[in-house]
Amino acid sequence: MPTVLFAWRRTPPPLLIGGAEVTQQLLAEEFAAAGWQAVYLGSHQAPWDQAEQLPRTSAFLDSQGTPYEESHGVLRYRWNGVDCIAVPQNQIASALRSLLSQVRPDIVFTSQEGAADLAEQARPAALVAGILHSVSKTGLGVLAGHPHYGLAVSEFVRRRAPRTDRTRLAVLHPPFTLPQQQGPGVPRTGSVLMVNPIPAKGSDLLHQLIHVMPEQHFTLVEGWWNTASQFAAHPNVTYVPRVYDMSPLYRGHRLLLVPSTVEDAFPRVIIEAALHGTPSIGADRGGIPEAIGTAGIVLPRAAEPQAWADAIRSTDHQSLGEQARQHAARFTQPRLPTLEALGIYPSAKASST
Repeated sequence: MPTVLFAWRRTPPPLLIGGAEVTQQLLAEEFAAAGWQAVYLGSHQAPWDQAEQLPRTSAFLDSQGTPYEESHGVLRYRWNGVDCIAVPQNQIASALRSLLSQVRPDIVFTSQEGAADLAEQARPAALVAGILHSVSKTGLGVLAGHPHYGLAVSEFVRRRAPRTDRTRLAVLHPPFTLPQQQGPGVPRTGSVLMVNPIPAKGSDLLHQLIHVMPEQHFTLVEGWWNTASQFAAHPNVTYVPRVYDMSPLYRGHRLLLVPSTVEDAFPRVIIEAALHGTPSIGADRGGIPEAIGTAGIVLPRAAEPQAWADAIRSTDHQSLGEQARQHAARFTQPRLPTLEALGIYPSAKASST
């Protein structure tokens, strides 16, 4: 049986923080569904501050009725066909070394914090693909480890990635899944949705919109950290704690705002919302226009709050929502054929190396 190994310093599935976690989980599950042995190595300590997440992980697995084994700080369990391993940060390199010799993976995917070292370690033993989740130092850092492939999550990221003779750059858009069939439709309100209302994602502009549009209701969803106190005084704002399933929120709102002040690579929320018929109004930054396509509104990065307010008031969300749904549907196609075309994904019937 061919084997794929995902190795990084963040949490393994299913505890998610952002788009990188979702992208890699879905890709690992796609390999598993195609008949591969899929192994996912991560850490139960955050790579940025070493914060311990083992109790939270164990509690979540207990709540889901998922069996697991914990011994000497190593947590093992199985999630949606993927064998997951979470170790302390200082054991990632040794755990990877053991897996390279024991499971002999055909392909190793790695990314984010410290990924250059992991790519360099795995390169002699397997085909290594670094996933470029952003244009930040963290997102592009894996390229310093000379993986065989650098897989950019958007054309924007591919253009910004540095070129080297030892790494082939290509685009692999993040995987998405079609929404599950729903029962009676959720009434779509006139409210406007924004996810992760922090400065980097455009919260300064949002504050201005809240003031100049007192008649407009906004629903804000907690992202990287809780900013509820910053919006508590506004009667036209509802703040929602971080949720795992965003589907009801997407279906219940007429527009999604993406006013990022940073160069987002390819915001998952744009495609996820569109799959529920909710179009986006986004800033002309990074991969936002690429994700929206022609099925939404893209405003210049220097646009004043009034331009955003005018767009929110005038956008026909019903017709644009259907266009957005059709645009987003193409991103739900399997990603393994793309990997096969790049020469990364051999037939599942092939022998493991």
